[in-house]
Amino acid sequence: MASTEEDFITNEAIFRAGDGSSQYHCPTCSTPFGRVEELCTHLTDDPRCNVVPIPHALRQPAGPDEDHMGRYHKKSGSIYGFNRPNTFERMKAHDYETAREHNVYYPFSGREEWELAKFLIENLNQGQISRFLKLLWVKSEARQQPTFKTASQLITFMDALPKGPPWRCTTIKTEGYVTAHPVHLIWRDALEVKKHIFGNPVFANDMEFDPYEVIVNGEREYGEWMSSLRAHDIQDELPRGGLEMHPTFLTIANIRSNIHMKATAHAWSCIVYMPIPQYICNPEFSSLLQARMWHRCMDIVCENLKHAAAVGTSMVDPLGFLRYGFTPLVAYTANLPEQQMIACVSKNASPVTLAIQPQFGDGKVYEPRTGQGTLKALEELGRRIDPWKVQEFQEVAKVLYLSRVYLPFWNNWRFADPAIFLSPELLHTCHKFFFDHVLKWCKEVVGADELDTRFRSQHKRTGTRHFGQGISHVQQMTGREHRDIQRTIVPTIAGVANPDFVRAVRALVDFIYKVQSPTFTLSSIADMASSLQEFHEFKHAILHAEARQGSSGPIEHFAIPKLELLASFARAIPQLGSIIQFTADVSECMLITQCKNPFERTSHQRATFTQQVVHLLDQEETARQFDLYALLRSNSLSLNNLIVNEFDKVVDMDPMLGWIMRVAPEELSRLHGTRPVRNHFLKGLLSEDSRIAFHITVSSDHSNKTPSFLAHLYQLLNFPQKLHSFIEGSVNPALTTRFQSHLLNVWNKFRLQLHSTLRPRLIMPSQQVQAYPPSPTYPHGNCDTVLLRMHGEGEGGNSDAIVAQVRMVFSLSKKGPPLPPELDQVFLYVQLFEVIGRPQDDVGVMMFRIRHRFATGPDGARTQVGMIIPLLDITHAIELIPIYGDRADRAVTSSTSLEHYDTFYLNNFSDKEWYHTLHTEFM
Repeated sequence: MASTEEDFITNEAIFRAGDGSSQYHCPTCSTPFGRVEELCTHLTDDPRCNVVPIPHALRQPAGPDEDHMGRYHKKSGSIYGFNRPNTFERMKAHDYETAREHNVYYPFSGREEWELAKFLIENLNQGQISRFLKLLWVKSEARQQPTFKTASQLITFMDALPKGPPWRCTTIKTEGYVTAHPVHLIWRDALEVKKHIFGNPVFANDMEFDPYEVIVNGEREYGEWMSSLRAHDIQDELPRGGLEMHPTFLTIANIRSNIHMKATAHAWSCIVYMPIPQYICNPEFSSLLQARMWHRCMDIVCENLKHAAAVGTSMVDPLGFLRYGFTPLVAYTANLPEQQMIACVSKNASPVTLAIQPQFGDGKVYEPRTGQGTLKALEELGRRIDPWKVQEFQEVAKVLYLSRVYLPFWNNWRFADPAIFLSPELLHTCHKFFFDHVLKWCKEVVGADELDTRFRSQHKRTGTRHFGQGISHVQQMTGREHRDIQRTIVPTIAGVANPDFVRAVRALVDFIYKVQSPTFTLSSIADMASSLQEFHEFKHAILHAEARQGSSGPIEHFAIPKLELLASFARAIPQLGSIIQFTADVSECMLITQCKNPFERTSHQRATFTQQVVHLLDQEETARQFDLYALLRSNSLSLNNLIVNEFDKVVDMDPMLGWIMRVAPEELSRLHGTRPVRNHFLKGLLSEDSRIAFHITVSSDHSNKTPSFLAHLYQLLNFPQKLHSFIEGSVNPALTTRFQSHLLNVWNKFRLQLHSTLRPRLIMPSQQVQAYPPSPTYPHGNCDTVLLRMHGEGEGGNSDAIVAQVRMVFSLSKKGPPLPPELDQVFLYVQLFEVIGRPQDDVGVMMFRIRHRFATGPDGARTQVGMIIPLLDITHAIELIPIYGDRADRAVTSSTSLEHYDTFYLNNFSDKEWYHTLHTEFM
């Protein structure tokens, strides 16, 4: 590594050289310095002037009874220059900058024409644009005509805008082999793309530059990549002050995961369209040659990234500070076949461990398959057999569990190790695995008709998928639908399947939920691993039930490649951080936006459609960036995004919209992007501890109604009596009669909003709770269930009655005498449930069991226990799943199941937040 250190020192000396000025002032505190080196050291070391965003993990306040501390890595984060142009500032160096000093939107006549041009480019193909421009309405002299008269002229105008990293086309040939068509690699230099993203001021508040440690109650916490062991290990080997920038081919891990996990944030850039050559050869060799071509192409695209990983390179961050960065390959998100191709192993071997197919289902954790070990095996094989003697090479490679690739693209990439950078992936390894295997086991055991009946009869909740037609007929689903089935599968199969079978399925779903946490400690990793181990302990019940079926009958083993990958998750988390940040959901979305959608706007000609797609994407990227750039300049705003480090309640927000909301909120309406979650904590009703916000509409659904009218409408015959008793118990007895005659306002629904239990400073999207009166569609009403905060014992002295079904949402009308504070609020009429079983009572399902709570009147009649409570006593919206027994009632529908069945499971898996809450606060 001596040469690397020398290269770094030489470059460092260049960066720290002055520009001839006698004094340099700190851009934050204005302190003068005689040398650039002194100012850079000041900017690096003084926390008041090192204006970089503080990682959220270090800004997170400690929770109750929680010890929370953090520290940065001692060697990272040096600044080598300041006032350098970021990605937007570099756009000023464009050829037409002189013209844009007078008209920011040049070559377009102004903002109005630019918006028209942007709409046409993003939505129409050239033929459609031409037809639009020929319309008499467009060419009418009564209005100003566009300065571009044809589609080709519009495209010429777009090409005159400042662009990002250029696309290139390289023709690739394989010596000794002929392809049916020429092979063209269309690509961009990955290092240029990474620098472009790294300097984008849109992400200024969402960047992390330094590895850090977070300690919670004495345990190290792993979340973002910068908090991982691998980040620290790499930094230990870099020169002091080196900054990691971590390519995943499409984005950089400096950007916080909750930003780069959203395709709409545009933190990803397409860098290559990989060719799939059609070789004219023996079909057995075609896939081998294609795999070798893939590695060769990746080597071309990533050549400069590999050089930067070895010796470093200068790059400007969003704030205009010059950094010296390194680009090790840290994470590559791929499905299993692609992982095996990248790791250069055969299909019957794990890409990340030494396990082979017969060992895939045994539940053991095998040693990692290190990159050095694979390279050594390939080198020894290459000495014995010429890699281009394809048939001989292929036969011996299979014996060694190697693929036919002999020169992987990562072989000379510093720090690159497939056992580490092939990150665990949730979409395919967990959710798709669940659909392809676990769900099929459940169908075999429960039966398709019974399973469909149970799914159809479950109560509909707003915001979650309800399978009104069942699930057995669906052959292909999205990842979101896989998750929706996971939510209810455990209580749905209970009663039919063997308890050990249910326990195995529940343990696997437990594992999938635990692995999606945004942060981990060694304790939570061990807890996650124990769920997987529990599955392996009870998986024999799946084989015993003959639930694993193949084309020729029952399968008597669990040699499933994805099942083996799950065992490596626990080892990967300390190395890479939380696994959820590497999900393929984003790349699946990018496949649609970067391939399928643009393809529809091409001429569909095989020879040129890839080039057309690239041109379209280049136009869209240019237009999106120029739109924000021109908006800032036209409003005389800075092209640097100010850092906001104040701790505050936050909602998920598109970073571009967040920037404009701070500096030019009046322009927000004309920008496109994912709108932020509405924050009801600002204007809604708050609980006593201000941890829960409620929202009801200003106008009620039923206004100024009498209690007797509402009792008839909602079929709640005892409601007037309950209301009378409630008012008597709430105010001075002398004032009771004054308020008994008040009319009521009623709402059919309200919204409830919580802070995330997984990321406490984040405000979650609100949940709607329904309380509709009976109707022909819903004969008993459409009413959701909630969890209550009980201030004391409920009616009858039973303090377990904390689960309730909301039957009515109401308040006393403002007409009449002024209401005292006790009555001047929103109330609920709820019917209660009681707990009849705790999770440990049934370790298969591991859920609370509850039932309707009844009271027996003097005449012996049983009625459901109801009570009136303040709206603010609700803590959570929850989901109940009927306990079906061995056969579901075919007459029950989703609109009657909560009233027809008597006993229910309190579903742990209704969503990830509730799962975590239930396990930390109630279990």
